[in-house]
Amino acid sequence: MTVEFPSASPANDEPVASRRDFVAAAVTVAAAAGAAGSAQAQTSPVVRFMNPQGMSQPAYSHVVEVNGPHRTIYFSGQTAADANGKVATTFRAQAIQVFENLKMALASVGATFENVVKTNTYLTNAPVQLPQLREIRDMYLNKAAPPTSTTIQVAALANPAYLIEVEATAVLPPRA
Repeated sequence: MTVEFPSASPANDEPVASRRDFVAAAVTVAAAAGAAGSAQAQTSPVVRFMNPQGMSQPAYSHVVEVNGPHRTIYFSGQTAADANGKVATTFRAQAIQVFENLKMALASVGATFENVVKTNTYLTNAPVQLPQLREIRDMYLNKAAPPTSTTIQVAALANPAYLIEVEATAVLPPRA
């Protein structure tokens, strides 16, 4: 599922109806501020919210793409659930599934791990899981130019079966 929203804000004085409208309006303001000094005309960014095929279809978006002077894509925290909702039981298998889910989400917008500029990782037992995470993460991420990264230990994730969750942000050139 893909939903696109132009970033122009509503002409009336009604409050913003949704988070998506808020994000679109914020992106418009940021783009306008960045373009203020530019002599070239800039088109307003378009915000797309997606749940790519092959991934679970939750009540949130796996991918948000902002297309303007460049595309900034925000990926929801990916868990070890496969397209059928099955969750592996070991940390290693879960971490691999998480990065495979991220790979699918990146591919849905023409990106790879080379485009990832930021990751946030949530672990349920960092002292035990971190060495395995580093090994698996290195199989996917760009080691020559690694993204910024934050790893946090949490008491629990949304599903008690989840041991890891990783969210990411990627930057790509604008769509032609």
